Amino acid sequence: MKKYIDLRERNDYDSGHVPGAYHLDLNRLSIDITTIADLEDELLLYCYSGNRSGLGASLLQEMGYNAKSIGGISRYKGELEC
Repeated sequence: MKKYIDLRERNDYDSGHVPGAYHLDLNRLSIDITTIADLEDELLLYCYSGNRSGLGASLLQEMGYNAKSIGGISRYKGELEC
């Protein structure tokens, strides 16, 4: 299953995010990911600029997850959910 993960600050997530995206903190990613994803899920991570999502995707890949950074929120062209 495809899942979007937003690694921005909580207030940024609350102001608008990809519909259905999960908000996770990069510092707790390796712990909290187990509550929302299985190793078979396709995880698409984004943040503000792409730095956090790149770090997060690398971490999750090392843990065996199918994770990919899709960069910053500005690259997303769909409508946002608040």
